[in-house]
Amino acid sequence: MLDTTVSGGADSQGRAPREPKYWGLKQHLLDLLRSMPPGSPIPTERSLASEFDVSRTTVRQALAELTVEGRLLRVQGKGTFAAKPKVAQRLQLSSYTEDMRAQGRQPTSRLLEVVEEAADEELAVLLGTKAGSAVLRLRRLRLADGEPMAIETTHLPLARFRGLTAQLESGGSLYQVLRESFEVELGHAEETIETALASPEEAELLGSDVGLPMLLLSRHSFDTEGRPVEWVRSIYRGDRYKFVARLNPPA
Repeated sequence: MLDTTVSGGADSQGRAPREPKYWGLKQHLLDLLRSMPPGSPIPTERSLASEFDVSRTTVRQALAELTVEGRLLRVQGKGTFAAKPKVAQRLQLSSYTEDMRAQGRQPTSRLLEVVEEAADEELAVLLGTKAGSAVLRLRRLRLADGEPMAIETTHLPLARFRGLTAQLESGGSLYQVLRESFEVELGHAEETIETALASPEEAELLGSDVGLPMLLLSRHSFDTEGRPVEWVRSIYRGDRYKFVARLNPPA
C-alpha cells in the first residue's frame, strides 16, 4: 500500500513523522536529473521499483509529480526522459510569435478551425458588438521548435476584420496582421491565469497525458482608442510552460 504520510513537525508523542516512500524516490530522481542532459532516458518503472524496493504504484507517483513539474517528459510507447527547461514567457501585451522569437525559438502555428458564428450576449459585450452579430472564431495549435505548446481560441468581430482568415493561413502573427492590414494598434489587455485539466482532445493535440494540469489564460485586448479587439482563451501545457511577471511597488 502506498505510504502517504505527510512530512512536518513531530507528532503528539514526540515522534518524527515518516517520510513517504515516493518522496525519497523523487529526491533521488531529482539528483539524477541534474546530471542528465535533456532527452536522456531514465530507468524503467520496473528497475526503479526493484532498486528502491518499492511498489510500481509508488514509482508512478514520483514520476507523475516530476512530469507535472516539467522535470520529466513521458512519451507514450517510448518511455520517460529528462525534459528540457520550461519555456518562460513574460506577461506582456505581445504575440506568441514575438515571444518565441525573443527566446530564440522558432514559432509555428497550425490552423485547426475557422468558424463564423453568432455572438451570445456575453461574447457580444466582450467584443463591443450586438448579440447575434457575426464573430470569427480562430482555433490554432501553437508550437515552438516543432513542439506543441498551446491551443489558442480567438474571437474577433467579423465586421471589423473581414478577410483576416486568408492572411493567417500561412501561420503568421495575428497581431502583425492586425497592425499591417487593419491598422490596429493594441493599447492594453486584461489577462487572467487559472489552472485546468486537459481534455482527451486537448491532450492528444498537445502530446500530453489526459488530465495533465494545464495553464488556462483568458485575454481581453483593446486598441489604443479603448475599443475591444479580441477575446482569447488559451490552454498551455503546464509541464512545458511558465509565466514570468515583473512586479513594481505601487505608485
